Amino acid sequence: MLCTTLAPALAQSGPAGQVPPAAVGPAFPIATDARLAGDSRQTRFVLDLDRTVPFRAFLLGDPYRVVVDLPQVSFHLPTGAGSGGRGLVKAFRYGLVMPGGSRIVFDLTGPARIANSTVLDAANGQPTRMVLELEEVDEATFARSIGTDGRTPSGQADSTASPAAPGGVVPPAVRPPPTTVAVAVPPSGGAPDSRPVVVIDPGHGGIDYGTQGGEVPEKNLVLAFGQALRDRLERSGKYRVVMTRDDDTFIPLGDRVRIAQKQSAALFVSIHADALPRGEGTAQGATIYTLADKASDVEAERLAEAENRADQIGGVNLTEEPADVADILFDLARRETRTFSNRFARLLMNDMKTAVHMHKRPLKSAGFRVLKAPDVPSVLVELGYVSNKGDMGNLVSEAWRSRTADAMARSIDVFLAKRVANAGAERADKPAAARAKP
Repeated sequence: MLCTTLAPALAQSGPAGQVPPAAVGPAFPIATDARLAGDSRQTRFVLDLDRTVPFRAFLLGDPYRVVVDLPQVSFHLPTGAGSGGRGLVKAFRYGLVMPGGSRIVFDLTGPARIANSTVLDAANGQPTRMVLELEEVDEATFARSIGTDGRTPSGQADSTASPAAPGGVVPPAVRPPPTTVAVAVPPSGGAPDSRPVVVIDPGHGGIDYGTQGGEVPEKNLVLAFGQALRDRLERSGKYRVVMTRDDDTFIPLGDRVRIAQKQSAALFVSIHADALPRGEGTAQGATIYTLADKASDVEAERLAEAENRADQIGGVNLTEEPADVADILFDLARRETRTFSNRFARLLMNDMKTAVHMHKRPLKSAGFRVLKAPDVPSVLVELGYVSNKGDMGNLVSEAWRSRTADAMARSIDVFLAKRVANAGAERADKPAAARAKP
């Protein structure tokens, strides 16, 4: 069943979602093995490839990380690759970070520098190899090196050049560019599409797997559900539905918010699946979260902190994130948006509990970055716990997804019908109000 119901979400997955070589187009290089060697003073990483690729390696701090950007690569590494570390590397993860670009992120045990980064051509029966060598350094040396590229020896492929993927796409140096969304354009001369826009945000993606409670990582589970909800809403014809991601691509949190704002969305629904750390008991059922400056409970705070680390996991540099605007009008809009978000959350809870099992405390709030659009009502739905066998069984069930998507669609219908009606009434009142002015 997993193969049929989750197939669209499995392409370009990392360790927990391998794709057979036959399912991947021939245009992309294939990585077949990865290994670490060395000790806490010097550590080497080697990636076996079926052809030479350009790449770029650089450092990020807080926490200590090394990021390697490559053209889009099909990762066919052994199960569990990257989950353990050696020497200066605690662990590493890999995956698609944008169309045409892949990324490997290394979590370091302490400050280090990139001593060497190069590609060795295939020779003597050995495959092409990407080699990254790290050396232990002090804090000051590390701080001076943050964001700078590793260099390659003369005569080797230059890893500091901008690596162009097939089709000329260049992987990002520090962060992917703001995501653009394909929007249906009305026929020439036709009226603009005035239907409310609903943005569906399947969490995680690409290099960010989310939680993993079984054979299928969270990023694949929530993408499959997001696609089911999109299809259900589009069948009604009432809405224009935009997905923040419709494939296994990493999208930074800020870009997800900007997509909703750029589309003047009437509603933003972020889809996730939680997991309790091992040894912290069991929990079951769906939970709906809204934005709050202070978390409603300890579990909500834990979850928000975990979800807000997505950009860190993807190796995104957050130094360019804009500061909050301290403005009265902005604050008023934000308060109104939170009121609408809470109203929708209650509607959603009432509809979902008729169709699915809900958490014992189904409504919670915390400081989720992805819910911070000041002008778009937003909720984050945790469909269940991948750490719970019953919830995991639901998450991979096509019948459960269909039933839950129907319940969510009913809530969206009720919520947006009221908002559209109110907006129409306000427009109708404006001419009369204008005439009444002296």
